[in-house]
Amino acid sequence: MEGPGVPPGPYRATKLWNEVTTSFRAGMPLRKHRQHFKKYGNCFTAGEAVDWLYDLLRNNSNFGPEVTRQQTIQLLRKFLKNHVIEDIKGRWGSENLDDNSQLFRFPATSPLKTLPRRHPELRKNSIENFSKDKDSIFKLRNLSRRTPKKHGLHFSQENTEKINHEIINEDQENSAGNREISQEDVEEVWRCIVLIYLQTILGVPSLEELINPNQVIPQYIMYNMANTSKHGIVILQDKSDDLPHWVLSAMKCLANWPRSNDMSNSTYVGFERDVFRTIADYFLDLPEPLLTFEYYELFVNILDLLQPHLERVAINALQLCCLLLPPPNRRKLQLLMRMISRMSQNVDMPKLDDAMGTRSLMIHTFSRCVLCCAEEVDLDELLAARLVSFLMDHHQEILQVPSYLQTAVDKHLDYLKKGYIQNPEDGLAPLPTYSYCKQISAQEFDEQKVSTSQAAIAELLENIIKNKSLPLKEKRRKLKQFQKEYPLIYQKRFPTSESEAALFGDKPTIKQPMLVLRKPKFRNLRY
Repeated sequence: MEGPGVPPGPYRATKLWNEVTTSFRAGMPLRKHRQHFKKYGNCFTAGEAVDWLYDLLRNNSNFGPEVTRQQTIQLLRKFLKNHVIEDIKGRWGSENLDDNSQLFRFPATSPLKTLPRRHPELRKNSIENFSKDKDSIFKLRNLSRRTPKKHGLHFSQENTEKINHEIINEDQENSAGNREISQEDVEEVWRCIVLIYLQTILGVPSLEELINPNQVIPQYIMYNMANTSKHGIVILQDKSDDLPHWVLSAMKCLANWPRSNDMSNSTYVGFERDVFRTIADYFLDLPEPLLTFEYYELFVNILDLLQPHLERVAINALQLCCLLLPPPNRRKLQLLMRMISRMSQNVDMPKLDDAMGTRSLMIHTFSRCVLCCAEEVDLDELLAARLVSFLMDHHQEILQVPSYLQTAVDKHLDYLKKGYIQNPEDGLAPLPTYSYCKQISAQEFDEQKVSTSQAAIAELLENIIKNKSLPLKEKRRKLKQFQKEYPLIYQKRFPTSESEAALFGDKPTIKQPMLVLRKPKFRNLRY
């Protein structure tokens, strides 16, 4: 059952909750059950509910096939706690539910959650403030160079000069004719360029409900762009923000298992499990998730792009969003994704859990330390698991530095210095084109995929038919094999036996019905 899809916007987790509960109430089969010599109507067992909801979640594009049966049980427990369901005696509010034959039913009350509303005046102020900031970025300023704001980051002199190299050179050459570009100007251009690209990629009319522009700290973006190793990993100037040495050693041990395992040190049975638990405990004890609480709505909304026909859009959107993270968070996320991706693909990795495979264990263990809400949301775990699964598969692209961003910022700063930009509209013109195909539904995608495949197969059939160099016997064999594999396409090309026979100049393969002779009547041979 494919979910109808929840459009991007605020409170998407709450909207998804309402979608899932509505689908569950509408589709869960109800029937009579007997328990303790008594019959109950319109109810279901916990095991039946787990089976049905498990299938629903795995086939819903918002959650995907990575959903585990245990996560489904956890969601049903939240259903019971929030009175989406109740036991056969009308009790609810606890999480006393297991995968067994205990009976449950639906209450008469609606399980839908109400969406909180932002005050209209607050929304208006937010929009106006961003519009003013956006306007001021692209207008020439007659400002003296100011000291950049400090946000706890230590920029090396080399990297600062690297970012502002062109600006300084041109200021020296044209100090008489050009206005000065301050550090604040540079930072504001970075902030707005990122937001413009993000809005374009997501295809939304506004980002106002997804992120507060003031939450975007340009110093973080600039640092994440400029301070990287040859592998693209963020390098921290302040080592106190880095992972502890013992955590880095443990992660390196499992990421490169068994090559990094120093055999000179004595190991024991279950050594790798203890190392894994040590790493997991560190990340689970962090004060906030790696994607931070303030960007929760932004990342949750990108989850709707996580479909086969929107994969490229999701990768590009996540690439920009991960640049907004504080550098220590981005570094931790990069190292964590590299480790769990390698571990899940390592066939030599010993089994780390008796019940789950390595990939499922990685997602189940680290999902909540990557993404979760400051206030507990009932679908947090499922949403986080979906995102972590996608990050594991595409982390090399998502967590690399996008070169087009630096080019766009340099071009804008150049136009700003030369006075070519007078207003925001003029400023958008030089941006490199970054367009996407028209977004279609999953059903349209499947239909197009089938039609395209059938067209290609039909073309293959025509190539076999028109191939004059192919011996007749070989052509017959290939066509017979094709007819067996694709009977519908073959029948469409050869609707009758006559059309098939015309290809080889033979008689029809289907014989005409033979003349039916009347049976002779035998007379009685009695004398």
